[in-house]
Formats: sequence, C-alpha cells, structure tokens
Amino acid sequence: MKIRNSLKSLRGRHRDNRLVRRKGRVYVINKTQRRFKARQG
Repeated sequence: MKIRNSLKSLRGRHRDNRLVRRKGRVYVINKTQRRFKARQG
C-alpha cells in the first residue's frame, strides 16, 4: 500500500479504482487489480 498526500493521480491509474473513506482516512481500493492500493496520510 502506498501512502500519499494526494490520491487523485493514483485513482486515475486504473479504471476500477475507487475512492473510499474509512475511519476518517481516505483510501484508493481496487477489487480486480489489488496492487492499486493507497492511503492518504
């Protein structure tokens, strides 16, 4: 999982990427290509 300040560019790397908020943190998750995971931090 990558930790980035801005997730907008990481979200555009794959068409299945989703931006979700969990427990006050922002994540990029992907159900099909699981390597595209990131957290804003």
